[in-house]
Amino acid sequence: MDKFTRLTAKACPLMRQNIDTDQILPARFLKWPRDKGLGSVLFTDIRTDAGGNDLADFPLNRPAWRNARVLIAGRNFGGGSSREAAVYAVYDYGFRCVIAPSFGDIFAQNSVKNGLLTAALPEAEVTELAAAIEADPAREVTVDLQQQTITCGNRSYTFTIDPVSRNQLLNGWDDVDLTGSYRAQVEAFRARDRQARPWAALDR
Repeated sequence: MDKFTRLTAKACPLMRQNIDTDQILPARFLKWPRDKGLGSVLFTDIRTDAGGNDLADFPLNRPAWRNARVLIAGRNFGGGSSREAAVYAVYDYGFRCVIAPSFGDIFAQNSVKNGLLTAALPEAEVTELAAAIEADPAREVTVDLQQQTITCGNRSYTFTIDPVSRNQLLNGWDDVDLTGSYRAQVEAFRARDRQARPWAALDR
């Protein structure tokens, strides 16, 4: 998994509340293998019309934001079902960070396992940030995970993230890597336990 430390990129505002995982990636695409390109069908049911044509007023369809790597969304982004493929679609489209007031718990957990930063800001600050981007679509934002800040122009915001998730993203660790990072502590515990309870050692 790639490390996430600092990113400066365009941001796309998608200020809808309660965008669930079925809107992110409709269920009919769950049978697709990831290498087929899940990013190509990100938000497809709300991004296109019945004929599959792009909706002109959908933010990701605007030329200025087609290559955005930061997504700004309304509260409860990623609620709904637990499908990890929804995170794949967001990441494979090119996004590396989603900023919102709140996230679906399972979506946030799946995100960190796949290198996608979910940065939580108060709703008023998300609204202010989105308004600044809408006023100047070419403007970039800088997301600094080390400092836990988001900078846009002369404004800076401090976001929240679970400390364990932050540590995993900074180091590029999946869950196995995270467990491995405690190897020294585990070995030290085992050594103490062998001395305290030699009769319980399985490898004697």
